[in-house]
Amino acid sequence: MSLEVLAVDDSRTMRDMIRFALEPAGFTVHTADDGVHGTEVLSEIAPDVIITDINMPRMDGFGFIDAVRERDKYRSTPILVLTTEAAPELKQRARAAGATGWIVKPFDPIKLVKALQMVAG
Repeated sequence: MSLEVLAVDDSRTMRDMIRFALEPAGFTVHTADDGVHGTEVLSEIAPDVIITDINMPRMDGFGFIDAVRERDKYRSTPILVLTTEAAPELKQRARAAGATGWIVKPFDPIKLVKALQMVAG
């Protein structure tokens, strides 16, 4: 079973790290470099799970999560926040916006794969 993932992060290095962690595990990885680009990519694909950073130019992760949840098609798509932020109030804000989970960078590739497999069912 191949799961499709949309990874939204303004760091090319981080997008590459996510791709290198997930593709060997059988995921198809699509990337976007900020929330605005992420919403554009969402018009072309239907990911099983979405990974987003919080701190990005043009549209941050909170705005992106809001934009995703406004689309009926993606109301129940799991969204994992992958960020350097660890503040409880930011986690709460992300959960209130509709995030499914929170992973702090740097991430363990094996744990990321397991988390995605878990939330994508």
